[in-house]
Amino acid sequence: MKRDHYSRSARNAFSGLDLNRKPLLPGNPTSWEEFLALNNSSFVAVRGDEILFDPAGTDPLLLDARMLGGCDHAFLQPMLLGDDGQTTFFALNVDRMPASLAQCLAGLGTFARLRQHVATMSGKIASLLGYACFAAGWQSQTRFCSLCGHPTVSKPSSLAQCCTNPSCAAEHFPRINPAMIVLVHHPEKDMCLLGRQSSWKPRVYSALAGYVEPGESAEDAVLREVMEETGIRVRDIRYHSSQPWPFSSSLMLGFHALAENLDIHLDDRELEDARWFPRQEIPGLLEKGDLALPSTETIARHLFDAWIQGDLGD
Repeated sequence: MKRDHYSRSARNAFSGLDLNRKPLLPGNPTSWEEFLALNNSSFVAVRGDEILFDPAGTDPLLLDARMLGGCDHAFLQPMLLGDDGQTTFFALNVDRMPASLAQCLAGLGTFARLRQHVATMSGKIASLLGYACFAAGWQSQTRFCSLCGHPTVSKPSSLAQCCTNPSCAAEHFPRINPAMIVLVHHPEKDMCLLGRQSSWKPRVYSALAGYVEPGESAEDAVLREVMEETGIRVRDIRYHSSQPWPFSSSLMLGFHALAENLDIHLDDRELEDARWFPRQEIPGLLEKGDLALPSTETIARHLFDAWIQGDLGD
C-alpha cells in the first residue's frame, strides 16, 4: 500500500476528485438555455446536506437536460463544478429556489442525507456529490453581499456570487474553514487518547479536533486544542492526510502526535469525556459494545486505523 501524502488523502471520503474545474465550454455559455444546450451535462440537486436520489432512494440521481424539461428554468442558477473529459457537472441548490421549482425537482426522486450513503458509493461519485454539497452550502451562505448588503446572484460558469448593486459589483468566491484533527498516542504505554461530545451517539469516541484560528499554523492548533480540551502536552506532530468535509465547509488536516503526560484535565465545555484506550483492550471493548469508533467515511477513523496499522505519516 502506498503511503505518500497524496495516496493517504485520496483514500479519505470526498477526496481524490479529478475534474477540470475551469473547463472551456463550447460557445462560452452564459445563460441557462445555453447550459441546457450543452451535450453531456449532468446536474446534482442538493438540499442542505441531502442529495437527490432515485425514487427508490438507493442511487444518486444525476439529472440531464431532458429530465429537467418540465421544471421552470428561470431560477435554477446552475453552479459549474467541472468537466471530467466526458461530462460537465453542475450543482443545483434547492434551498435557493422558489417553492414551485423545488417541488418540481423533488418530484423527480427522493432526497436523502449524503453521509448515510457514502459507504456504498464509489470514491468518484462520493467526491462529486460532496463537492456539489459544498457548492450549494456556499451559495446558501452568500445570499447577500458582505460589503454593501445587497442580494447576490450566481456568476455563470463559476462558483462565485456576484453583488447585484451596480455601484459595488463585488464578486465573492468560496471559502473553506481549515480544521485540525489529531490522534494522540503514548508510545511507551501503547495507547491512544480519544474524546467524545455529549451530542454524539452513546459510547462513540473519536480523535480530537478543532478549527485553526487566525495567527496559527495547523500544528499550533494541534498543540493548543489538545491542551485546552484535555490538558495533554504533545510533541512530534506528524501530518498524515487531509479531507474536504462538505457539511461544514471545512478542510480537515489530519495529524498524529505523541503525548508527553498522561493526566487528563477535562474541559467539559467542549468534551463530555476523554480517556486513554490501550491498544490490546480496544478489540474487546468494541466486541462488547463498550466502545464505538467514528464511521468509515471520516478522517478520524482513518487516523485511528493508521495508528493500528503503524502508518503514522512522515
